[in-house]
Amino acid sequence: MSLTLETVPVGAGALDPANARKHGTRNLDAIAGSLRQFGQRRPLVCRRAGSETMVIAGNGTLEAARSLGWTEVVITVVPDDWTSEQAKAYALADNRTAELATWDEAVLAQQLGDLDGLG
Repeated sequence: MSLTLETVPVGAGALDPANARKHGTRNLDAIAGSLRQFGQRRPLVCRRAGSETMVIAGNGTLEAARSLGWTEVVITVVPDDWTSEQAKAYALADNRTAELATWDEAVLAQQLGDLDGLG
């Protein structure tokens, strides 16, 4: 399996109107802060249906990039033969799997202490 990256205008990707993950102001501000400091380090995952490119993972990142006035983002496109159900399942898995992880509180505290004063 290969991963092909494309740089596209921020207006090229449509936000998923059925996205189950909601991005409030606090979340979008945090994503924008990360983009400002580190740039985009993960592509948006999109699905093409005809002439439309729909974001299936990375809706919050696209919203934040637009709010920062970015003109381009990097995307990857799922295989053409994915059904809308497969795309939906991927979007849900992408969002949900991170929520199932837990923090090692001691390591987290140490790392946050190491970063004290950064940013």
